[in-house]
Amino acid sequence: MAFFCFLVDQRRTVRSSKPAAGICSRCGGCVSAADMVTSTRFCYVPVHRKTWRAIICTFCGAFLKSYHR
Repeated sequence: MAFFCFLVDQRRTVRSSKPAAGICSRCGGCVSAADMVTSTRFCYVPVHRKTWRAIICTFCGAFLKSYHR
């Protein structure tokens, strides 16, 4: 009998960010424009990487809008 364990995870990291005009519609906090990187890993080996831009609340961390490149 063979047992296979596959571990797949996805990490989102902020590459850079800068303040943006506006307020969060959920909590009323300040927002920032951030360049995000999403990397998908299979058994701790990166297999896919995607960069995109998002508008993020600096207080609650909510993604208010995303722009995929």
